Amino acid sequence: MAIDLQSRLADPLKFAYWVPNVSGGLVISTIEQRTSWDFDYNKKLARIAENSGFEYALTQARYAASYGADKQHEATSFSLALLAATERLKVIAAVHPGMWHPGVLAKYVITADHISNGRAAVNIVSGWLKDEFVNFGLPWLEHDERYVRTEEFIRALRGLWTETDYSQHGKYYDISNFTLNPPPVDVPGRAHPEVFFGGNSTAAQATAGRVADWYFSNGKDLEGFSENIGGVVASAQESGRAPRFGLNGFVIARDTQKEARETLREIVAKAHKPAVEGFRDSVQEAGASTTDNKGMWADSSYEDLVQYNDGFKTELIGTPEQIAERIVEYKKRGVNLILTCYLHFQEEVEQFGREILPIVRELEADLALANGLELRAVEAAPALPVG
Repeated sequence: MAIDLQSRLADPLKFAYWVPNVSGGLVISTIEQRTSWDFDYNKKLARIAENSGFEYALTQARYAASYGADKQHEATSFSLALLAATERLKVIAAVHPGMWHPGVLAKYVITADHISNGRAAVNIVSGWLKDEFVNFGLPWLEHDERYVRTEEFIRALRGLWTETDYSQHGKYYDISNFTLNPPPVDVPGRAHPEVFFGGNSTAAQATAGRVADWYFSNGKDLEGFSENIGGVVASAQESGRAPRFGLNGFVIARDTQKEARETLREIVAKAHKPAVEGFRDSVQEAGASTTDNKGMWADSSYEDLVQYNDGFKTELIGTPEQIAERIVEYKKRGVNLILTCYLHFQEEVEQFGREILPIVRELEADLALANGLELRAVEAAPALPVG
């Protein structure tokens, strides 16, 4: 199965936001960030997001304090609570193989899927923070070996979700004739709960192509994104698969480009230097462990790392019109989903839906028409109370 990027121009882009279940916000800076890691704030934010046209939310997983934060809620339980508090939003929980058994996670996600009527998803994170594993007394695998385990983990999830008497005998997981009942919710067009996955290295890209439904990319410029997904596309086509692609971006929408750029400069100027440098040291150690030096953050500067998933690189910084135009340029390169983060989540998620998303849809319709296609309709839904 070839990945037909042109035919996907008829599919409206999907939008997601990072759940701020971590203290301190999504930049490692002392600049004001009107956000909160507590559940009440996040419940309101989730309702704002689904009323504003967002389809997904991604809950972060971290066990040891990192990124300059000192508090963080666990991803799967927080995601389940957000699913219960919403009606349409799909919530993606980040999960580390090695800390979960795939059978236990498969059962957990089935339950979350039934509670939410088919809206549960997972982001499988192979793991780069060695201390989390070692200090828990868990085995720490070398870089490429972590992706061997991850691939087995994802294959086990999919098998347990879709088959009865499922068996899998691999290096890391040995499952015999196991059936999970009930199965996940039967959602038209969805074979099972969606599996998201990311990583820049050659091993990560090859794994994503073979087993992921979605490949998440850290922030990249246009050329960098095209290069980053090349290995995924090649692996997927060898395996007869067609995953979709998500891209991280930090959004700074202001009345003028000058104002937006000044905000970015202030974020970097007020960076929490010890925390950024500590993060840089950790991720550079992780990146150096790859055989080809293409690991996550391998080409990230100090300024890039102030947003810890390279969100500034995507350049969603300017007026609403400029940001919308930039987003559609990424769609031309194969992006199907934009994963966003902000300084002030509730206000700016709502602003994104009100001021940027309508322009994106107009530009998408023009792009589809120019390619002999018609943009598929986005299903409208009644607004939910946000309190």
